[in-house]
Amino acid sequence: MEELTEKLKAQIIEALNLEDIRPEDIDTDAPLFGASGLGLDSIDALELILILERDYGIKMSNPGEGRKILTSVRSMADYIQAHGK
Repeated sequence: MEELTEKLKAQIIEALNLEDIRPEDIDTDAPLFGASGLGLDSIDALELILILERDYGIKMSNPGEGRKILTSVRSMADYIQAHGK
């Protein structure tokens, strides 16, 4: 699980061009969206969905499910472990 969370952090940084952030700067359990977390927005959410589809074979059809999955790096990793290819 640790390896997957670190890989996800690196993928998020690369996909969103977060140049001033390193993987170790991202708290695995911190919210990805909102002022208390990484501060991502809806455009960033689309990028995260693309990562899940392209790299892990996960397609999200329910927007409510997407909110739950994209809560934190840990929630993404848990979902990938349970549903990924």
